[in-house]
Amino acid sequence: MSQTLSPTMSDCLDAVSSTFSAVFARIDGWRVAIEALASDSDGTVTVREVDDLTESLVLASLSAENALTIGAGFVARPGFLVDSEYHLAWWLGHSNTFGVGSADPILRRLVAEEDPSSEQFRDYTTLEWWRVPAATGARHITGPYVDYLCTDDYTLTLTVPVRYRESLIGVVGTDLYVNDIERVLLPHVRAIGGPATVINASGRVVVSTDPHRPTGSLFRTDAPAIPCGDTSLRLVLR
Repeated sequence: MSQTLSPTMSDCLDAVSSTFSAVFARIDGWRVAIEALASDSDGTVTVREVDDLTESLVLASLSAENALTIGAGFVARPGFLVDSEYHLAWWLGHSNTFGVGSADPILRRLVAEEDPSSEQFRDYTTLEWWRVPAATGARHITGPYVDYLCTDDYTLTLTVPVRYRESLIGVVGTDLYVNDIERVLLPHVRAIGGPATVINASGRVVVSTDPHRPTGSLFRTDAPAIPCGDTSLRLVLR
């Protein structure tokens, strides 16, 4: 039996859907550009080429005032680039405080260890934001989780697979602070009245009006979960 939605519930669902759809639309544009680079180069792409293109693609989103995007870029499939086995073409925005200490953050490239023989190396292909879209061929929302690689804070990572001749060559995506998503969505969730929680596909809390349901906690319930448009997020009224 379908649930009758109040105007405030519909508004909340629309707000969640439109917020994430706008981010994914931007990522899809980046994906198209990177796939075009691979196609134009017959699959022979260098670190310099992918870095230059990726920086030009993500710069505007990272520099925009009040931008939700705090990090963005392309992460290559091991072996795709001709001059580096692993590579993260990833940039951090002005609002991303990762690794800056007491200094003011600036727009900058993420410095990551890409040598598999190094003790500091981390195989990003084992991480959810890579693993799931690589396996499913579909876009994915990872988190909320504490991202120790790029933010050191509660984060949502949105990623989309990138292909060349039907084969995966990497993922492209963006990081969002959960606090920023709460700032945007919580007024719509509160307007419903009563306990209301937005959860991810794994049942983890993204935004909630219930103080007993902190960000990232697992929401175990048999209550109906209402899909938030075509995202993997759902609204639970309990």
